[in-house]
Amino acid sequence: MQSISNFLPEKHPILSSRQIEGLIAAGQHILIIHQKVLRVDSWIPYHPGGHKPIQHLVGKDATDEFTVFHSEETQKLIDRYQIGRIEGRWRNLVPPIQGGQFRPYDENIPSDGTKESTILNGQNTDQDNRLDPVLAADLNSTEAMTFLDSETKKEISLTLTQYPPLDEITQGDIIHKYHRLHEQIQAEGLYNCNYIAYAKEFTRCSLIFTTMLFFLHIGWYCTSALFLGFFWSQLVFAAHDAGHMAITHNFTIDSLIGMTIAAPIGGLSLGWWKRTHNVHHTVTNLPEHDPDNQHLPFLAVNHRFLGNLFSSYHERLMPYTKAARCLVPYQAYLYYPVLMFGRFNLYIQSWIFLLHGQGPRKGLAWWHRWYEIIGNILFWTWFGYGIVYRCIPTAWDRFVFVMISHMVTMPLHVQFTLSHFAMSTMDLGPSESFAQRMLRTTMDVDCPEWLDFIHGGLQFQAIHHLFPRVPRHNLRRTQKLVLEFCREVGIPYALYGFVSGNRKVVGSLAEVSRQAAILAQCQRTIARRGDFIHGH
Repeated sequence: MQSISNFLPEKHPILSSRQIEGLIAAGQHILIIHQKVLRVDSWIPYHPGGHKPIQHLVGKDATDEFTVFHSEETQKLIDRYQIGRIEGRWRNLVPPIQGGQFRPYDENIPSDGTKESTILNGQNTDQDNRLDPVLAADLNSTEAMTFLDSETKKEISLTLTQYPPLDEITQGDIIHKYHRLHEQIQAEGLYNCNYIAYAKEFTRCSLIFTTMLFFLHIGWYCTSALFLGFFWSQLVFAAHDAGHMAITHNFTIDSLIGMTIAAPIGGLSLGWWKRTHNVHHTVTNLPEHDPDNQHLPFLAVNHRFLGNLFSSYHERLMPYTKAARCLVPYQAYLYYPVLMFGRFNLYIQSWIFLLHGQGPRKGLAWWHRWYEIIGNILFWTWFGYGIVYRCIPTAWDRFVFVMISHMVTMPLHVQFTLSHFAMSTMDLGPSESFAQRMLRTTMDVDCPEWLDFIHGGLQFQAIHHLFPRVPRHNLRRTQKLVLEFCREVGIPYALYGFVSGNRKVVGSLAEVSRQAAILAQCQRTIARRGDFIHGH
Protein backbone atom coordinates (compact mmCIF):
# COMPACT_ATOMS: atom_id res chain seq x y z
CA MET A 1 0.00 0.00 0.00
CA GLN A 2 1.37 3.38 -1.02
CA SER A 3 2.06 6.00 1.64
CA ILE A 4 -0.36 8.90 1.72
CA SER A 5 2.66 11.22 1.51
CA ASN A 6 3.13 10.11 -2.11
CA PHE A 7 -0.10 11.92 -3.01
CA LEU A 8 0.75 15.17 -1.20
CA PRO A 9 2.46 18.07 -3.01
CA GLU A 10 6.16 18.49 -2.25
CA LYS A 11 6.84 21.12 0.37
CA HIS A 12 10.08 22.18 -1.28
CA PRO A 13 10.04 21.60 -5.04
CA ILE A 14 13.14 21.23 -7.17
CA LEU A 15 13.88 24.56 -8.86
CA SER A 16 15.80 24.92 -12.11
CA SER A 17 18.53 27.48 -12.62
CA ARG A 18 16.20 29.47 -14.92
CA GLN A 19 13.49 29.58 -12.27
CA ILE A 20 15.99 30.81 -9.69
CA GLU A 21 17.34 33.36 -12.16
CA GLY A 22 13.80 34.59 -12.69
CA LEU A 23 13.27 35.05 -8.96
CA ILE A 24 16.45 37.13 -8.74
CA ALA A 25 15.38 39.13 -11.80
CA ALA A 26 12.19 39.93 -9.88
CA GLY A 27 14.30 41.51 -7.12
CA GLN A 28 14.37 38.63 -4.64
CA HIS A 29 17.47 37.72 -2.63
CA ILE A 30 18.05 34.04 -3.38
CA LEU A 31 20.90 31.98 -1.89
CA ILE A 32 21.82 28.31 -2.15
CA ILE A 33 22.93 26.66 1.12
CA HIS A 34 23.28 22.88 1.50
CA GLN A 35 21.26 22.34 -1.71
CA LYS A 36 18.42 24.39 -0.24
CA VAL A 37 17.08 27.42 -2.11
CA LEU A 38 16.57 30.25 0.36
CA ARG A 39 14.69 33.53 -0.08
CA VAL A 40 16.08 35.83 2.62
CA ASP A 41 14.34 39.14 1.84
CA SER A 42 12.51 39.12 5.17
CA TRP A 43 15.74 38.38 7.08
CA ILE A 44 17.87 41.17 5.65
CA PRO A 45 16.57 43.95 7.98
CA TYR A 46 17.40 41.71 10.97
CA HIS A 47 20.82 40.52 9.84
CA PRO A 48 23.38 41.78 12.39
CA GLY A 49 26.14 41.71 9.77
CA GLY A 50 24.35 44.14 7.45
CA HIS A 51 22.77 43.66 4.04
CA LYS A 52 25.85 44.01 1.82
CA PRO A 53 27.37 40.56 2.56
CA ILE A 54 24.05 38.94 1.66
CA GLN A 55 23.81 40.92 -1.58
CA HIS A 56 27.24 39.64 -2.64
CA LEU A 57 26.04 36.05 -2.25
CA VAL A 58 22.80 36.32 -4.24
CA GLY A 59 22.67 33.63 -6.90
CA LYS A 60 25.57 31.72 -5.38
CA ASP A 61 26.10 28.55 -3.41
CA ALA A 62 26.88 30.30 -0.12
CA THR A 63 27.31 27.13 1.92
CA ASP A 64 30.94 27.76 2.82
CA GLU A 65 30.54 31.44 3.64
CA PHE A 66 27.44 30.77 5.73
CA THR A 67 28.98 27.84 7.61
CA VAL A 68 32.24 29.52 8.64
CA PHE A 69 30.61 32.80 9.70
CA HIS A 70 27.65 31.55 11.72
CA SER A 71 27.20 29.53 14.86
CA GLU A 72 25.52 26.13 14.76
CA GLU A 73 22.48 27.70 16.44
CA THR A 74 22.09 30.20 13.61
CA GLN A 75 22.67 27.54 10.97
CA LYS A 76 19.63 25.66 12.23
CA LEU A 77 17.36 28.62 11.41
CA ILE A 78 17.73 28.55 7.63
CA ASP A 79 14.85 26.14 7.02
CA ARG A 80 12.30 28.88 7.72
CA TYR A 81 13.51 30.70 4.58
CA GLN A 82 13.59 27.68 2.27
CA ILE A 83 11.42 27.87 -0.85
CA GLY A 84 12.87 24.97 -2.83
CA ARG A 85 15.88 22.81 -3.47
CA ILE A 86 18.31 22.01 -6.26
CA GLU A 87 19.76 18.81 -7.65
CA GLY A 88 23.44 18.38 -8.40
CA ARG A 89 26.12 21.04 -8.11
CA TRP A 90 24.98 24.63 -8.45
CA ARG A 91 26.74 26.83 -11.00
CA ASN A 92 27.19 30.22 -9.39
CA LEU A 93 25.71 33.35 -10.90
CA VAL A 94 27.19 36.84 -10.77
CA PRO A 95 25.24 38.73 -8.07
CA PRO A 96 23.34 41.84 -9.21
CA ILE A 97 25.45 44.03 -6.90
CA GLN A 98 28.51 42.87 -8.87
CA GLY A 99 26.97 43.58 -12.26
CA GLY A 100 25.17 40.31 -12.96
CA GLN A 101 22.16 40.59 -15.24
CA PHE A 102 19.15 38.30 -14.95
CA ARG A 103 16.29 37.40 -17.27
CA PRO A 104 12.69 37.13 -16.07
CA TYR A 105 11.39 33.57 -16.04
CA ASP A 106 8.77 32.55 -18.57
CA GLU A 107 7.34 29.09 -17.89
CA ASN A 108 6.21 28.87 -21.53
CA ILE A 109 9.82 28.90 -22.70
CA PRO A 110 11.61 25.58 -22.12
CA SER A 111 14.70 25.86 -19.97
CA ASP A 112 15.76 22.28 -19.47
CA GLY A 113 18.04 20.56 -21.95
CA THR A 114 18.59 23.68 -24.04
CA LYS A 115 21.61 25.94 -24.04
CA GLU A 116 20.40 29.51 -23.85
CA SER A 117 22.54 32.58 -24.26
CA THR A 118 22.15 36.20 -23.43
CA ILE A 119 24.12 39.39 -23.76
CA LEU A 120 25.84 40.87 -20.71
CA ASN A 121 27.54 44.19 -21.32
CA GLY A 122 28.11 43.22 -24.93
CA GLN A 123 29.60 39.74 -24.26
CA ASN A 124 28.00 36.38 -24.83
CA THR A 125 27.49 34.41 -21.64
CA ASP A 126 25.94 31.06 -20.89
CA GLN A 127 22.61 30.60 -19.15
CA ASP A 128 24.27 31.10 -15.75
CA ASN A 129 25.43 34.63 -16.73
CA ARG A 130 29.05 33.74 -16.11
CA LEU A 131 31.94 35.40 -17.92
CA ASP A 132 35.35 34.03 -18.75
CA PRO A 133 37.60 36.10 -16.43
CA VAL A 134 40.08 36.98 -19.20
CA LEU A 135 37.30 38.08 -21.55
CA ALA A 136 35.72 40.06 -18.73
CA ALA A 137 38.75 42.33 -18.70
CA ASP A 138 37.81 43.51 -22.20
CA LEU A 139 34.23 44.52 -21.40
CA ASN A 140 34.84 48.24 -21.13
CA SER A 141 37.21 48.44 -24.11
CA THR A 142 36.08 50.22 -27.23
CA GLU A 143 38.04 49.78 -30.47
CA ALA A 144 41.37 49.27 -28.78
CA MET A 145 42.24 47.99 -25.36
CA THR A 146 43.20 50.78 -22.99
CA PHE A 147 46.31 50.71 -20.86
CA LEU A 148 44.35 49.81 -17.70
CA ASP A 149 42.46 47.06 -19.52
CA SER A 150 45.70 45.53 -20.74
CA GLU A 151 47.18 45.60 -17.22
CA THR A 152 44.08 43.86 -15.89
CA LYS A 153 44.20 41.18 -18.56
CA LYS A 154 47.90 40.52 -17.92
CA GLU A 155 47.32 40.25 -14.17
CA ILE A 156 44.38 37.87 -14.60
CA SER A 157 46.32 35.68 -17.02
CA LEU A 158 49.29 35.52 -14.65
CA THR A 159 47.03 34.67 -11.72
CA LEU A 160 45.36 31.86 -13.64
CA THR A 161 48.77 30.23 -14.22
CA GLN A 162 49.60 30.27 -10.50
CA TYR A 163 46.42 28.70 -9.11
CA PRO A 164 44.35 25.58 -9.86
CA PRO A 165 42.04 25.74 -12.90
CA LEU A 166 38.51 27.09 -12.49
CA ASP A 167 36.73 24.12 -14.05
CA GLU A 168 33.96 22.48 -12.05
CA ILE A 169 35.81 19.23 -11.41
CA THR A 170 38.91 20.92 -9.96
CA GLN A 171 37.01 23.46 -7.90
CA GLY A 172 34.53 20.81 -6.78
CA ASP A 173 37.43 18.72 -5.47
CA ILE A 174 38.79 21.75 -3.57
CA ILE A 175 35.37 22.38 -2.04
CA HIS A 176 35.05 18.73 -0.97
CA LYS A 177 38.48 18.71 0.68
CA TYR A 178 37.81 22.07 2.32
CA HIS A 179 34.68 20.61 3.91
CA ARG A 180 36.74 17.67 5.11
CA LEU A 181 39.29 20.10 6.60
CA HIS A 182 36.50 21.95 8.41
CA GLU A 183 35.28 18.70 9.92
CA GLN A 184 38.82 17.86 11.04
CA ILE A 185 39.20 21.25 12.73
CA GLN A 186 35.93 20.71 14.56
CA ALA A 187 36.94 17.18 15.58
CA GLU A 188 40.24 18.42 17.03
CA GLY A 189 38.42 21.01 19.14
CA LEU A 190 40.06 24.02 17.52
CA TYR A 191 36.81 26.00 17.74
CA ASN A 192 36.95 25.68 21.53
CA CYS A 193 38.18 28.83 23.23
CA ASN A 194 41.16 28.85 25.59
CA TYR A 195 39.84 31.12 28.34
CA ILE A 196 43.09 30.90 30.28
CA ALA A 197 44.79 32.61 27.34
CA TYR A 198 42.26 35.44 27.53
CA ALA A 199 42.85 35.73 31.28
CA LYS A 200 46.52 36.28 30.49
CA GLU A 201 45.55 38.87 27.87
CA PHE A 202 43.41 40.71 30.43
CA THR A 203 46.26 40.69 32.94
CA ARG A 204 48.72 42.02 30.36
CA CYS A 205 46.38 44.83 29.27
CA SER A 206 45.66 45.80 32.89
CA LEU A 207 49.40 46.01 33.56
CA ILE A 208 49.97 48.16 30.47
CA PHE A 209 47.14 50.54 31.45
CA THR A 210 48.42 50.78 35.03
CA THR A 211 51.90 51.60 33.72
CA MET A 212 50.38 54.31 31.53
CA LEU A 213 48.69 55.87 34.56
CA PHE A 214 51.92 55.74 36.58
CA PHE A 215 53.93 57.66 33.98
CA LEU A 216 51.04 60.09 33.57
CA HIS A 217 51.07 60.69 37.31
CA ILE A 218 54.80 61.50 37.44
CA GLY A 219 54.58 63.78 34.39
CA TRP A 220 56.30 61.56 31.82
CA TYR A 221 53.62 62.33 29.27
CA CYS A 222 55.37 60.98 26.16
CA THR A 223 56.11 57.66 27.86
CA SER A 224 52.57 57.50 29.16
CA ALA A 225 51.25 58.09 25.64
CA LEU A 226 53.37 55.22 24.30
CA PHE A 227 51.82 52.81 26.79
CA LEU A 228 48.30 54.06 26.07
CA GLY A 229 48.75 53.43 22.33
CA PHE A 230 50.14 49.97 23.06
CA PHE A 231 47.16 49.31 25.36
CA TRP A 232 44.68 50.19 22.60
CA SER A 233 46.52 48.00 20.11
CA GLN A 234 46.44 44.99 22.42
CA LEU A 235 42.73 45.42 23.09
CA VAL A 236 41.88 45.46 19.39
CA PHE A 237 42.85 41.80 19.10
CA ALA A 238 40.20 40.71 21.61
CA ALA A 239 37.60 42.99 20.00
CA HIS A 240 38.40 41.41 16.64
CA ASP A 241 37.85 37.93 18.09
CA ALA A 242 34.58 39.00 19.70
CA GLY A 243 33.37 40.55 16.45
CA HIS A 244 33.72 37.13 14.83
CA MET A 245 32.04 35.34 17.75
CA ALA A 246 35.30 33.47 18.34
CA ILE A 247 35.34 33.78 22.15
CA THR A 248 32.10 32.34 23.54
CA HIS A 249 30.41 31.71 20.15
CA ASN A 250 27.34 33.40 21.63
CA PHE A 251 26.25 36.43 19.60
CA THR A 252 25.02 38.58 22.49
CA ILE A 253 27.89 37.83 24.88
CA ASP A 254 30.61 38.28 22.27
CA SER A 255 28.94 41.45 20.99
CA LEU A 256 28.95 42.89 24.52
CA ILE A 257 32.62 42.02 24.95
CA GLY A 258 33.56 43.55 21.60
CA MET A 259 31.46 46.70 21.98
CA THR A 260 32.74 47.32 25.51
CA ILE A 261 36.31 47.13 24.32
CA ALA A 262 35.67 49.19 21.20
CA ALA A 263 33.43 51.99 22.50
CA PRO A 264 33.99 53.06 26.14
CA ILE A 265 37.62 51.87 26.19
CA GLY A 266 38.68 52.54 22.60
CA GLY A 267 36.32 55.23 21.33
CA LEU A 268 35.35 53.23 18.24
CA SER A 269 32.31 51.40 16.91
CA LEU A 270 32.37 47.63 16.65
CA GLY A 271 29.15 47.87 14.64
CA TRP A 272 30.88 50.01 11.99
CA TRP A 273 33.80 47.62 11.90
CA LYS A 274 31.52 44.59 11.49
CA ARG A 275 29.58 46.33 8.72
CA THR A 276 32.75 46.82 6.65
CA HIS A 277 34.61 43.73 7.81
CA ASN A 278 31.88 41.26 6.90
CA VAL A 279 31.89 42.61 3.35
CA HIS A 280 35.69 42.40 3.33
CA HIS A 281 35.53 38.71 4.26
CA THR A 282 32.93 38.05 1.54
CA VAL A 283 34.60 39.84 -1.40
CA THR A 284 38.18 40.00 -0.19
CA ASN A 285 40.45 42.33 -2.18
CA LEU A 286 38.01 43.11 -4.99
CA PRO A 287 38.66 46.81 -5.68
CA GLU A 288 35.06 47.67 -6.60
CA HIS A 289 33.51 45.87 -3.61
CA ASP A 290 35.96 45.51 -0.68
CA PRO A 291 35.86 48.69 1.47
CA ASP A 292 39.14 47.71 3.12
CA ASN A 293 40.90 48.36 -0.20
CA GLN A 294 39.29 51.70 -1.00
CA HIS A 295 41.66 54.41 0.25
CA LEU A 296 41.73 57.06 -2.46
CA PRO A 297 43.05 59.73 -2.73
CA PHE A 298 45.88 58.56 -0.45
CA LEU A 299 46.50 54.99 -1.63
CA ALA A 300 45.64 52.99 -4.74
CA VAL A 301 46.39 49.34 -4.07
CA ASN A 302 45.64 48.30 -7.64
CA HIS A 303 45.87 49.94 -11.07
CA ARG A 304 42.09 49.71 -11.49
CA PHE A 305 41.69 52.53 -8.97
CA LEU A 306 43.30 54.77 -11.60
CA GLY A 307 40.18 54.44 -13.75
CA ASN A 308 37.31 55.93 -11.70
CA LEU A 309 35.82 52.81 -10.11
CA PHE A 310 32.31 52.64 -8.70
CA SER A 311 32.21 51.38 -5.09
CA SER A 312 29.33 48.99 -4.49
CA TYR A 313 29.89 49.40 -0.73
CA HIS A 314 29.75 53.19 -0.60
CA GLU A 315 27.39 53.29 -3.60
CA ARG A 316 29.28 56.12 -5.26
CA LEU A 317 32.00 56.73 -7.79
CA MET A 318 35.60 56.67 -6.53
CA PRO A 319 37.10 59.24 -8.89
CA TYR A 320 40.80 59.40 -9.60
CA THR A 321 40.92 63.05 -8.62
CA LYS A 322 43.65 65.68 -8.90
CA ALA A 323 44.54 64.99 -5.27
CA ALA A 324 44.97 61.29 -6.05
CA ARG A 325 47.10 62.12 -9.10
CA CYS A 326 49.40 64.09 -6.81
CA LEU A 327 49.57 61.52 -3.99
CA VAL A 328 49.48 58.09 -5.67
CA PRO A 329 52.85 58.51 -7.47
CA TYR A 330 54.45 58.81 -4.01
CA GLN A 331 52.28 56.28 -2.15
CA ALA A 332 55.17 53.89 -1.49
CA TYR A 333 56.72 56.66 0.63
CA LEU A 334 53.40 57.83 2.10
CA TYR A 335 52.22 54.36 3.18
CA TYR A 336 53.58 54.47 6.74
CA PRO A 337 52.92 58.21 7.40
CA VAL A 338 49.30 57.81 6.26
CA LEU A 339 48.80 54.81 8.57
CA MET A 340 50.13 56.84 11.50
CA PHE A 341 46.90 58.83 11.38
CA GLY A 342 44.64 55.84 10.76
CA ARG A 343 43.03 55.94 14.20
CA PHE A 344 41.65 59.44 13.63
CA ASN A 345 39.85 58.15 10.53
CA LEU A 346 38.34 55.34 12.62
CA TYR A 347 36.83 57.91 14.99
CA ILE A 348 35.21 59.73 12.06
CA GLN A 349 33.86 56.56 10.44
CA SER A 350 32.51 55.30 13.77
CA TRP A 351 30.56 58.49 14.49
CA ILE A 352 29.19 58.65 10.92
CA PHE A 353 27.96 55.09 11.32
CA LEU A 354 26.36 55.73 14.73
CA LEU A 355 24.80 59.12 14.03
CA HIS A 356 23.32 58.01 10.70
CA GLY A 357 22.02 54.77 12.21
CA GLN A 358 23.66 52.64 9.51
CA GLY A 359 23.59 49.50 11.62
CA PRO A 360 20.69 47.05 12.10
CA ARG A 361 17.59 48.54 13.73
CA LYS A 362 15.71 45.28 14.12
CA GLY A 363 16.43 41.89 15.58
CA LEU A 364 19.06 40.94 18.14
CA ALA A 365 21.29 43.92 17.40
CA TRP A 366 18.70 46.73 17.51
CA TRP A 367 20.16 48.14 20.76
CA HIS A 368 23.83 48.05 19.73
CA ARG A 369 23.77 51.57 18.28
CA TRP A 370 22.64 53.14 21.56
CA TYR A 371 25.08 51.09 23.62
CA GLU A 372 27.93 52.28 21.43
CA ILE A 373 26.84 55.92 21.46
CA ILE A 374 26.82 55.89 25.26
CA GLY A 375 30.14 54.03 25.25
CA ASN A 376 31.78 56.60 22.97
CA ILE A 377 30.56 59.44 25.16
CA LEU A 378 32.16 57.67 28.13
CA PHE A 379 35.39 57.31 26.18
CA TRP A 380 35.68 61.02 25.42
CA THR A 381 34.80 61.74 29.03
CA TRP A 382 37.64 59.69 30.57
CA PHE A 383 40.17 60.18 27.77
CA GLY A 384 39.41 63.59 26.33
CA TYR A 385 38.37 65.34 29.54
CA GLY A 386 39.78 63.21 32.36
CA ILE A 387 43.25 62.49 30.98
CA VAL A 388 44.07 64.95 28.19
CA TYR A 389 42.42 68.04 29.69
CA ARG A 390 42.57 67.50 33.46
CA CYS A 391 45.83 65.56 33.89
CA ILE A 392 48.07 67.32 31.34
CA PRO A 393 48.80 70.98 32.13
CA THR A 394 49.73 72.65 28.83
CA ALA A 395 48.18 72.73 25.36
CA TRP A 396 51.45 71.59 23.74
CA ASP A 397 51.83 68.61 26.06
CA ARG A 398 48.21 67.67 25.38
CA PHE A 399 48.80 67.81 21.63
CA VAL A 400 51.96 65.70 21.87
CA PHE A 401 50.24 63.17 24.14
CA VAL A 402 47.33 62.73 21.72
CA MET A 403 49.58 62.45 18.66
CA ILE A 404 52.00 59.94 20.21
CA SER A 405 49.27 57.75 21.69
CA HIS A 406 47.57 57.57 18.29
CA MET A 407 50.68 57.25 16.12
CA VAL A 408 51.92 54.35 18.26
CA THR A 409 49.03 52.30 16.84
CA MET A 410 50.54 52.56 13.34
CA PRO A 411 52.05 49.01 13.40
CA LEU A 412 48.54 47.69 14.04
CA HIS A 413 47.26 49.38 10.88
CA VAL A 414 50.27 48.01 9.00
CA GLN A 415 49.32 44.55 10.26
CA PHE A 416 45.74 45.02 9.00
CA THR A 417 46.85 46.03 5.50
CA LEU A 418 49.93 43.82 5.22
CA SER A 419 48.00 40.62 4.59
CA HIS A 420 46.06 41.95 1.58
CA PHE A 421 47.67 44.93 -0.14
CA ALA A 422 50.26 42.85 -2.03
CA MET A 423 47.95 39.94 -2.86
CA SER A 424 45.79 39.30 -5.90
CA THR A 425 42.95 41.75 -6.49
CA MET A 426 41.53 40.02 -9.55
CA ASP A 427 37.99 38.71 -9.83
CA LEU A 428 38.32 35.25 -11.37
CA GLY A 429 34.59 34.77 -11.65
CA PRO A 430 31.90 33.01 -9.62
CA SER A 431 33.21 29.51 -10.33
CA GLU A 432 36.23 29.98 -8.02
CA SER A 433 35.79 28.19 -4.70
CA PHE A 434 35.65 30.09 -1.43
CA ALA A 435 38.80 28.39 -0.11
CA GLN A 436 40.89 29.20 -3.18
CA ARG A 437 39.70 32.82 -3.25
CA MET A 438 40.63 33.37 0.39
CA LEU A 439 44.10 31.84 -0.01
CA ARG A 440 44.70 33.77 -3.23
CA THR A 441 43.87 37.16 -1.76
CA THR A 442 45.43 36.80 1.71
CA MET A 443 48.98 36.57 3.02
CA ASP A 444 50.18 35.18 6.35
CA VAL A 445 53.11 36.59 8.31
CA ASP A 446 55.68 34.23 9.75
CA CYS A 447 56.90 34.92 13.28
CA PRO A 448 58.19 32.95 16.29
CA GLU A 449 55.53 31.75 18.70
CA TRP A 450 56.77 33.99 21.53
CA LEU A 451 55.90 37.04 19.39
CA ASP A 452 52.29 36.01 18.83
CA PHE A 453 51.04 38.47 21.47
CA ILE A 454 52.50 41.36 19.44
CA HIS A 455 50.69 40.31 16.24
CA GLY A 456 47.52 39.29 18.08
CA GLY A 457 46.58 36.53 15.66
CA LEU A 458 46.49 38.93 12.71
CA GLN A 459 49.63 37.25 11.35
CA PHE A 460 47.40 34.27 10.48
CA GLN A 461 45.02 36.19 8.22
CA ALA A 462 44.80 33.48 5.55
CA ILE A 463 43.92 30.89 8.19
CA HIS A 464 41.50 33.35 9.77
CA HIS A 465 39.77 34.04 6.44
CA LEU A 466 39.23 30.32 5.93
CA PHE A 467 37.87 29.84 9.47
CA PRO A 468 36.87 33.21 11.01
CA ARG A 469 35.35 31.74 14.19
CA VAL A 470 38.45 29.81 15.25
CA PRO A 471 39.85 31.61 18.36
CA ARG A 472 43.17 33.25 17.62
CA HIS A 473 45.05 31.18 20.21
CA ASN A 474 44.26 28.11 18.10
CA LEU A 475 45.29 29.57 14.74
CA ARG A 476 48.89 28.33 14.94
CA ARG A 477 47.66 24.75 15.38
CA THR A 478 45.11 25.27 12.60
CA GLN A 479 47.90 26.48 10.29
CA LYS A 480 49.46 22.99 10.19
CA LEU A 481 46.20 21.49 8.93
CA VAL A 482 45.77 24.23 6.34
CA LEU A 483 49.31 23.66 5.06
CA GLU A 484 48.45 20.00 4.44
CA PHE A 485 45.25 21.06 2.67
CA CYS A 486 47.15 23.50 0.41
CA ARG A 487 49.68 20.84 -0.56
CA GLU A 488 46.90 18.38 -1.31
CA VAL A 489 44.88 20.69 -3.57
CA GLY A 490 47.81 22.59 -5.10
CA ILE A 491 46.91 26.09 -3.86
CA PRO A 492 49.95 28.27 -3.01
CA TYR A 493 50.05 29.37 0.62
CA ALA A 494 51.54 32.87 0.89
CA LEU A 495 53.77 33.08 3.97
CA TYR A 496 56.26 35.92 4.43
CA GLY A 497 58.31 37.29 7.28
CA PHE A 498 57.20 40.65 8.66
CA VAL A 499 60.05 42.51 6.96
CA SER A 500 59.76 40.69 3.63
CA GLY A 501 55.96 41.13 3.76
CA ASN A 502 56.39 44.87 4.19
CA ARG A 503 58.81 44.94 1.26
CA LYS A 504 56.25 43.12 -0.87
CA VAL A 505 53.51 45.62 0.03
CA VAL A 506 55.70 48.67 -0.57
CA GLY A 507 56.89 47.14 -3.85
CA SER A 508 53.28 46.55 -4.91
CA LEU A 509 52.38 50.17 -4.12
CA ALA A 510 55.43 51.34 -6.06
CA GLU A 511 54.32 49.27 -9.06
CA VAL A 512 50.90 50.96 -9.05
CA SER A 513 52.72 54.32 -8.85
CA ARG A 514 54.70 53.32 -11.94
CA GLN A 515 51.48 52.42 -13.73
CA ALA A 516 49.99 55.77 -12.69
CA ALA A 517 52.99 57.54 -14.19
CA ILE A 518 52.58 55.62 -17.49
CA LEU A 519 48.86 56.44 -17.53
CA ALA A 520 49.57 60.13 -16.91
CA GLN A 521 52.10 60.15 -19.75
CA CYS A 522 49.54 58.55 -22.08
CA GLN A 523 46.96 61.15 -21.14
CA ARG A 524 49.41 63.99 -21.76
CA THR A 525 50.29 62.52 -25.16
CA ILE A 526 46.61 62.23 -26.10
CA ALA A 527 46.00 65.80 -24.94
CA ARG A 528 48.90 67.10 -27.07
CA ARG A 529 47.62 65.20 -30.09
CA GLY A 530 44.19 66.68 -29.53
CA ASP A 531 45.63 70.18 -29.34
CA PHE A 532 47.61 69.55 -32.52
CA ILE A 533 44.57 68.31 -34.43
CA HIS A 534 42.42 71.15 -33.10
CA GLY A 535 45.04 73.69 -34.10
CA HIS A 536 45.13 72.42 -37.68
